Amino acid sequence: MIVFFESSDEVLRTRFSETRRPHPADDGGGLRKAIKGERKALQHIRAMSDLILDTSDLTVHSLRRLLLERFDSSDKATPLKVQILSFGHKFGNPRDLDLMFDVRHLPNPYFEPALRELTGEDPTVIKYLRNNSDVGETIKRFHEVMEYLLPFYVQEGKSYLTVGIGCTGGRHRSVMVANELKRLLKKSGFNVSAAHRDVQK
Repeated sequence: MIVFFESSDEVLRTRFSETRRPHPADDGGGLRKAIKGERKALQHIRAMSDLILDTSDLTVHSLRRLLLERFDSSDKATPLKVQILSFGHKFGNPRDLDLMFDVRHLPNPYFEPALRELTGEDPTVIKYLRNNSDVGETIKRFHEVMEYLLPFYVQEGKSYLTVGIGCTGGRHRSVMVANELKRLLKKSGFNVSAAHRDVQK
C-alpha cells in the first residue's frame, strides 16, 4: 500500500520557515519554485498511491492518531511512557521538554554544610526536604496537575512525554521531587521513569 502525504503550498512554506531548513530541491530559485518542482516530480507517485493524506490542518499528534486509527489492527493503544528529568538551570534547560516545573522556591540543601555534597537521593536530604511543608505541597500540586493532564496526552495518541523538574544545580531539590513524582504517578498506574541529568555535576 502506498500512502502519499501532501500539504498546501502555504503550509509548506510556513513549515520550512519555522524549521529554517532549506528545501532539498531548492537549487537557488527559491522555495516557491522548489515546491512546484517537487510536486511535478512526484505526480506519478501520487497517481499510484492508494491513500492521499493532506496534512495541512494536522499537527504531528493528530496525524499520528489518524494513522493509528487507520492502520493499527490491535485494540490496545500504545501506552504513554513518561520520563521525568531532573536538571539544574545553571547548566541550561534540556531540549525537547513537553512540560517543565521549577522547584527553586523550595529550601536548598546546598546551603546546609552537612548536605551540600550529598544528592537528592540520599535519605538525609530526602528527610530534610520532607520536613518542609512547602516541599510536600509542591509535590502534591505537581502530582495533581500530572494526573489531570496525562489522560489528555493518552487520548491525543502521544507515546512519549518528557517532564523537566529544575532547580539551581540539579543535585538536590529537583532530584528528590522527580523521584517522588515518579513514585506517585506509578502508584496512579502510569508508566513512568526518572533520570537525573546533572546530579553528578
